[in-house]
Parts: sequence; structure tokens; C-alpha cells
Amino acid sequence: MKEEKAAEEGISEEKVDTVYKRLKQEAEKSGYHLNPDVEFTKDLVRGLLTNEERYGYWACPCRLASGNTEEDLDIVCPCYYRDPDLNDYGACYCALYVSDEVIREEKEVESIPERRPPQEEREAARAEESEREEMMETMEISGKLSKPVWRCKVCGYLSAMDEAPGVCPICKAKKERFERFM
Repeated sequence: MKEEKAAEEGISEEKVDTVYKRLKQEAEKSGYHLNPDVEFTKDLVRGLLTNEERYGYWACPCRLASGNTEEDLDIVCPCYYRDPDLNDYGACYCALYVSDEVIREEKEVESIPERRPPQEEREAARAEESEREEMMETMEISGKLSKPVWRCKVCGYLSAMDEAPGVCPICKAKKERFERFM
């Protein structure tokens, strides 16, 4: 059945396997984990590849993409919501990525609420960002940031997010090794 579905979509099982292995290796190298349910995870990889064929980018397979890269930057895998979802729920929205607790079977993956704001809010935020960029070009930076900046105490990596990342993408230090920098 999966072979038929994949063939219909023009995605070979060999390609799914190759991308799955590469993605798993990259995730582990960066301190992240793919969902241990291999068949489920390969279905998500198949969805990413389908979206790549449709739109030219890896839109999250569990969200409706617009086909406009700029509009969908927040849901290009790995999406902007991955780390906050991992921190709060142990998995990202589509459950492609899971936390250490899920891997150690200390936590089960449950339904994860959608973090992505509605389209109207995203459009308003993009317009606001555009206005802010224009203002910054004509003024000096005021020193006020929209998000706190977190610094990895191990390697100095900086991240502007509401919370520190779960794992440093550079040195793989855990969340507790971050300090609020600004």
C-alpha cells in the first residue's frame, strides 16, 4: 500500500529511506531525536518530500502550506515552533522530533496544540516587521529587543527566543547550560 502511494506521488521508498537516514543522522548530530516510531517518521518524511515537490520547500506535513516560501518560513522543517513544542510537550507539532524524555520512555507523545498564529496575525506581524526594518534603516538601534537573548555558557552561541533552546546546535550543551544574555 505504501509503495503504491509513494509511487503515485513519485517518491520512491529508496528516496524516503535515504532522506530518513540523513535526517536522523543530522538530528542526532545536533542533539535532537527523530520519533522512534520508524514507520510513522518515514510517513512524515514522505510528507516533507511531497511538499518539496509541490512547493519547492519542506513545509511541515501536518500544516497547510500556502505555496509562498516567505509566508511559510515559520513552518519550513525544522519549524520555528519545534523547540518550544519540545520543551513544553516533548514533541514538535507533527511529532517528527521528540525530546530526550520521550526517547527514554519517561514521557509519551500526546496531542500538541497548534502554536502557529492565524494567518491574519502572521500577516500583521510581517507588516510590523517590515515597518520595523524600515525604521531601523533610518534610526539608531534603541537597544530594546523583542525577545530575550540566551547565551550558551559552553561555546557562546546566541539565541533570541522566549526560552533557551533545549540543546545548543553548536556544542550540544543542554538547556540548563544557557544563561540570559540580554
